[in-house]
Amino acid sequence: MAATGETEQKQNLRHQEVGHKSLLQSDALYQYILETSVYPREPESMKELREVTAKHPWNLMTTSADEGQFLNMLLKLINAKNTMEIGVYTGYSLLATALAIPDDGKILAMDINRENYEIGLPIIEKAGVAHKIDFREGPALPVLDQMIEDGKYHGTFDFVFVDADKDNYINYHKRLIDLVKIGGLIGYDNTLWNGSVVAPPDAPMRKYVRYYRDFVLELNKALAADPRIEICMLPVGDGITLCRRVS
Repeated sequence: MAATGETEQKQNLRHQEVGHKSLLQSDALYQYILETSVYPREPESMKELREVTAKHPWNLMTTSADEGQFLNMLLKLINAKNTMEIGVYTGYSLLATALAIPDDGKILAMDINRENYEIGLPIIEKAGVAHKIDFREGPALPVLDQMIEDGKYHGTFDFVFVDADKDNYINYHKRLIDLVKIGGLIGYDNTLWNGSVVAPPDAPMRKYVRYYRDFVLELNKALAADPRIEICMLPVGDGITLCRRVS
């Protein structure tokens, strides 16, 4: 029995170290999803970008392959055309979006680091979808404030995906709710935050997990109480909360 417990403990530790950011408690089950559903249908360009990103030292920042597949289908289901992405990294979720929207669709993409974006840019260009992307380097909040001030962007976005600095998620939401159309969606990534949202405050956590945990908890509470949206929290990747604007 002791040996079995020790084996399970080792497996759990291994699971915590795996970079796929899945919340499933079984690596084998997650691998089954990838090999049965995700990888056979993953576009070649997304596979190439995923493999390039895996070699980057900050690869934990990337969107998981199953979440990329989910976003791609979601955008097609809602016929999204005018979209926004806050937090781009090397562009895996951005590519999933660009492949999903029509040829005349647009993505306003913002990130503080253009260098990371340029890792994926040649692959995005090769896929023939770079013309859909308007990349802006720098903080997103001043851009959002300017758009709100201009007035002409209110209610114009079909979909917004946020995967950036968790301590600003609430600040993003305050602005995005005006920019997304009635019936449009905002997706907030990492809302289950490595499962730490249910961990005791004194539980052992990586420093960055502990730092952002309270911000994620604050966001989840605020979204649940916001009457302007309908919400659905999904255990895909590291948790994604979809918010549909209703008023």
